[in-house]
Order: sequence, then structure tokens, then C-alpha cells
Amino acid sequence: MFKNVIVKRPCKAMTEGITSAPELGKPDYELALKQHDTYIEALKQCGVEVLVLPADEGFPDSCFVEDTAVLTRNCAIISNPGAASRNKEVESMIPVIKKFYTEEKIAYIQSPGTLEGGDVMMVGDHFYVGRSARTNEEGIRQFIEILERFGLTGSEVPLEKVLHLKTGVNYIENNTMLVAGEFVEKDDFKPFKKILIPEEEAYAANCIWVNDKVIVPEGYPEVTKAIEEAGYETLLVDTSEYRKLDGGLSCLSLRF
Repeated sequence: MFKNVIVKRPCKAMTEGITSAPELGKPDYELALKQHDTYIEALKQCGVEVLVLPADEGFPDSCFVEDTAVLTRNCAIISNPGAASRNKEVESMIPVIKKFYTEEKIAYIQSPGTLEGGDVMMVGDHFYVGRSARTNEEGIRQFIEILERFGLTGSEVPLEKVLHLKTGVNYIENNTMLVAGEFVEKDDFKPFKKILIPEEEAYAANCIWVNDKVIVPEGYPEVTKAIEEAGYETLLVDTSEYRKLDGGLSCLSLRF
């Protein structure tokens, strides 16, 4: 169960954020703010304390706080983002994370290792780590070494097509995963029950479980129906403006 969530308000500069889908257009900032408000309210409905950090105009993608750290029950691991424009985002997050973790329980991914939180999926005390364009072999090596030091485990999952691991696979507890695209047949996830995401709703593979509720992006009825039929209560949040920046529900928070 999660007790705390950290989010960061989107900045006006988000309209210049990184994207692999320019055909979707630039984000509407005012709409993004409203969507962020709804996101925060959905999190609160899950019974967590939400710390809302102010926007940082120096970093267009800084609302995607998940990439700055991995927060576990035993330790906090400060990431080293692989995207050059995002590399310094972690600096402002470190003092925030120190409010929740003592110094001896905080570790850091060091260059030349890179790691982004969007490539890390927690399943109990095991962490799957996607090897991607943003998370490299050295970053994964350091990450797993840190996990093991704190009594946790990790394993690498090579990615073929998606930006981040959690773009296409997400654990929603109860031995159940949402899987799309390249993850449907991956051996790593054979032991789990799978909810298969149809190709036309692949974006909605990025849902988040928070204390027995699943927050689902709005506008993906097949995915919503499948999750509800599996026995979960769902909360819908529109993330259309964040999708334009390759972002989804998990990207917008640190949950611990």
C-alpha cells in the first residue's frame, strides 16, 4: 500500500517538451493544468498524501517526476536521466526526497550509467528494469547492485520498440499485469496473469495501481472494461496533453 505521492505541476514551457509524436500537436497548457488537477484528485481518492511541487520553467518535461527517482520501501534511488535536457531535473528533487528518506537510505546512479524511473516496474520486492534509449547497461548494473544492498532484487528487460518499460507493461498487483505490443509474449512475464491491451488502445497500458484502485487514462473503453471485469475499481483521468509529450499516468508521480 502507498502512503505518499509526489507530483510536480506542469510548467508553461511544457509546450516545448520532448516528443516522438509531433503529429499530435503541442500541448494545451491550460488544459494540461486542469488534467493535472483531476489527476491529483484521483490520487487523493486512493487514500494517499499528495505533495504538490511547484512548476519549474527551466525544465519543460519536469512534470514527469517518475523519471527522477525510484522510491522503494527500503531505499530511494536517485536516477540519472538519459535525455540530456532532463539530466539536471534530479537536483531539485533530492531535497524533497530527503524529507522522506534518511541520507544512508539514498543512493545515486552515476555517469556513465543512465536510468529513468519510467523504465522501472516494481513487483513486490523485485524490480524489472527496461534497457532502453534512456536507461543503459551500466545504469541497470548500478541499480541492481543498489537494490541488492538494501535486500531487494532486480532484472533487466530489453526493449525493442517503446520509449520506456512502463509504456507497454504495468503491474496492477494480485499477480496481474497489463501488457501490450512487445510485452505480450516476453518470457519475463510468463508467471503473471495478463490483461491484453488491444493495439488501438495501446497507450492505455500505462495505468497505475494505487491502494486497490486502478487509475486509467480516459477514452480507452476496452481497457477500462477489462480492468473492471478483473475485479478492480477504476478512476478515469484524461491525459491527452501529456500523451503529446510521450507521457502517461505513471510518469506524473512518484508513489511510495
